[in-house]
Amino acid sequence: MGRFAPTPSGDLHLGSLYTAAASYLDARAHGGRWLIRMEDLDEPRVVPGSAAGILRTLERFGFEWDGEVAWQSRRGARYAAALAALRERKLTFECSCSRAQLAEDARYPGTCRTRPPPPGAPAATRLKVEPERIEFDDRIQGRFRQNVAESVGDIVLRRRDGLFAYVLAVVIDDAAQRVTHVVRGADLLDSTPRQMYLQRLLALETPRYAHLPVLTEPGGQKLAKSSRSVPVEGGPAIPQLIQIFGLLNLSPPRGLIGVTAAEAWKWAIDAWNINNLPRRLALPLDS
Repeated sequence: MGRFAPTPSGDLHLGSLYTAAASYLDARAHGGRWLIRMEDLDEPRVVPGSAAGILRTLERFGFEWDGEVAWQSRRGARYAAALAALRERKLTFECSCSRAQLAEDARYPGTCRTRPPPPGAPAATRLKVEPERIEFDDRIQGRFRQNVAESVGDIVLRRRDGLFAYVLAVVIDDAAQRVTHVVRGADLLDSTPRQMYLQRLLALETPRYAHLPVLTEPGGQKLAKSSRSVPVEGGPAIPQLIQIFGLLNLSPPRGLIGVTAAEAWKWAIDAWNINNLPRRLALPLDS
């Protein structure tokens, strides 16, 4: 079971389509189901109409997902229940530190762990993270290890503005949807050990992870959404699909340009081999 979980903060760009394609191919090549989950939990970032545009773009490129689209904004009760269970076990504490106050710290220094915040002060809820080395075999990047306590410190589970943090939501959602394989960008590799730490505390299954090299501009900068956006409507889909297949090391033949999207996907599913992807964190695009 795989999934694609975009944030509806704008149109899909090439990097998002590339990640969706890798996740889709990996699931279908193994006869698995593929889900869509809108990560619309961070309300200030949500752009009205973006989610509908993302779904139309995926349909235009021939993606076929299983079941209904899941929305994080409708799953708050699940997150609250998990947070309450951790709080009952005394594994959390309230923290009034702002980002500005922590800006110079490489990791959370534990400021509020033993000192409750002033009454009435806006406070985040943090998970107490104990020293422990988390290790896993990434299907693309290989062996990865991290001591979360030393690298990150105590993790925010609910922000000072009251919104649930990504790390809590994604762990609960993947478990609730029975996701077994996660294919996503290597920019999230560093956050995976903290998700695994939380999964262990909540007695949840850990999916198998695969972190793709992140597409970047030729100079190594983050992909510019404005110049690399994928049109929601119009324009032939096959040329861009072929470009994405090439970026995924599938070596599409010239004859693929004249086929339908369904035929292109069938060829790519048959050709898929995640072991052919390079073990690197970034993949610069040609200008």
